[in-house]
Amino acid sequence: MKFARSAWKLLVAVKDALVLLFLLLFFWALYAVLTLRPAPGMVREGALYLVLDGPVVEERSHIDPFSLLTSGEKPRREYRERDIARAIEQAATDSRIKVIVLDLEKFAGGRQVHLSHIGAAMDKARAAKKPVLVRAVMYQDDGVQLAAHASEVWVDPIGGAIVTGPGGTNLYYKALLDRLKVKAHVFKVGTYKSAVEPYIRDDASPEAKEALNAVYTALWDSWQAEVKKARPKANLALVTGDPVKWLAESNNDAAQAALKAGLVDKLGDRIAFGKRVAELAGADPAAGLGAFRSTDMATYLADRPEPREGKAIAVVTIAGEIVDGDAGPGTAGGDRIAALLDKAAASDDYAGLVVRVDSPGGSVLASERIRAAIERIKAKGLPVAVSMANLAASGGYWVSTPGQRIFAEPDTITGSIGIFAVIPTVEDTIAQYGVHADGLRTTPLAGQPDLLGGLTPAFQGLLQGQIENNYRRFIGLVGASRHKTPEQVDAIGQGRIWDGGTARQNGLVDQFGGLDDALAWTAKAAKVDKWHPVFLGSGDGTVRSLLEQMVSDDGDAAAAPSGDLAGFVALRQQALADRLMADAARLLSGRGAQAYCLECAADDRSAARPAPLPGRGWLALLARLAP
Repeated sequence: MKFARSAWKLLVAVKDALVLLFLLLFFWALYAVLTLRPAPGMVREGALYLVLDGPVVEERSHIDPFSLLTSGEKPRREYRERDIARAIEQAATDSRIKVIVLDLEKFAGGRQVHLSHIGAAMDKARAAKKPVLVRAVMYQDDGVQLAAHASEVWVDPIGGAIVTGPGGTNLYYKALLDRLKVKAHVFKVGTYKSAVEPYIRDDASPEAKEALNAVYTALWDSWQAEVKKARPKANLALVTGDPVKWLAESNNDAAQAALKAGLVDKLGDRIAFGKRVAELAGADPAAGLGAFRSTDMATYLADRPEPREGKAIAVVTIAGEIVDGDAGPGTAGGDRIAALLDKAAASDDYAGLVVRVDSPGGSVLASERIRAAIERIKAKGLPVAVSMANLAASGGYWVSTPGQRIFAEPDTITGSIGIFAVIPTVEDTIAQYGVHADGLRTTPLAGQPDLLGGLTPAFQGLLQGQIENNYRRFIGLVGASRHKTPEQVDAIGQGRIWDGGTARQNGLVDQFGGLDDALAWTAKAAKVDKWHPVFLGSGDGTVRSLLEQMVSDDGDAAAAPSGDLAGFVALRQQALADRLMADAARLLSGRGAQAYCLECAADDRSAARPAPLPGRGWLALLARLAP
């Protein structure tokens, strides 16, 4: 009995300790929710201080608490383009805000369409006589594009600027796969569908280069035109034509070279820049040397909420790769987005729908589920518009086909109408080690697909037939949407990508315009005068804010690569490692038919380190490689 009483006391003590622990965690979480989340009325007179220490995105990625605990890595910060643009536009006419400041020292980039919109907001602020100051250590193409719209551009004396232009290289693995005796069975439709080329070629095909050249030329011309318009004195010809000569003329001092070329206006470190801002916004002596009175973006937007007057117009965002399942936000999980659309269709709360697309495509099945859900809203008689951001290619165009009006930007990449599937088999690989596959088949499809023993001709023919059928369905959907014959769609399809301007000419796009234009068209089609957008499943909320606060601290800056040229190279090395892992995962993941645009994803400069594919960590990859 004595032992039983002792054991019982121990269990009670453990129970009490656990209850106390959970109570402490509960009250700590409650305190964090109440204190960390921005609230209205906290705006200080001074500067609107936008520290963009991450990429600019269409939709912020979902933070999974479990992955956060097991990965050992802190999630990167992401900033929605519409939040940045709205904050700047609101500050332009706010008497409390004396100056708008963008800190790009840890900026992880963004695509042209997003940065053009932010640049337009900066232009509005300057037109309202509101100073806009920008600083960085090293400006790259996207940073140069943003900074061009500022009143004053500062660069650290140890930094500079570099303009590389669009383009680069993909990796091709045919020779490696041949050496490993891995057979990459490719099933596709589309002469220009180059997403499979890394596994069947050692270089890019002439067709792929032709399409890329046309799109990159259009993007590059547009980028230069925007920067020249914003900064007419900038000598882009020297900066991009002969960068070695350009630097040599300043004794290889990159900061001085950027100043002489008109890319920046002032040289100075963080302290000097802070003192300049303090002249406009007021100093904040309590915060240290070079500090100024300021309000951050989250606090400012909490003080300036979006209007909620009039009828609601639903906006569903399809951002990132389109995948099967419930993934996202930040990744377009087909089931998740279809559920959001069906919930909207079941209510009478919305006057119309805008489909906001910023995706290189992905799963055919997931794309079709999203498209069908959009059609169900359309069947209720609600007007449906499509707003293309940076990308609406392949599966991204598939989900756009229900749109009654398609809006895009000149710098949008779209098209890539084509289908493919890749299945690797290793029968020759295992044969080298004395392992052979044999057995009995009752039909030509028995045991297929056999990744160890190989694919039978019957299975290969069956799969190719399915890919061709999906392609016919794809061009049929496009034809019905764009009022074209299948032959006309096929002529502009075949997996070829198009810039927004050319897509407008060939009928894949109706008109130029952004999200606001698509919303205005939808409101007019719905015959409503007062309206406001409602973004379905945006992923914002208290939990995300709390997680971001829990995992962020000033120590991250010390571990990140520096912002000079050597740091730029280091970031590219990190991106290369992620690309290798993503390419291997794409080959080994066993995905179904894909409507995916390799070229679109390959030019993604919106992040220093692209996020790996969901569930594609190193352990999962090694598990696939294991025999």
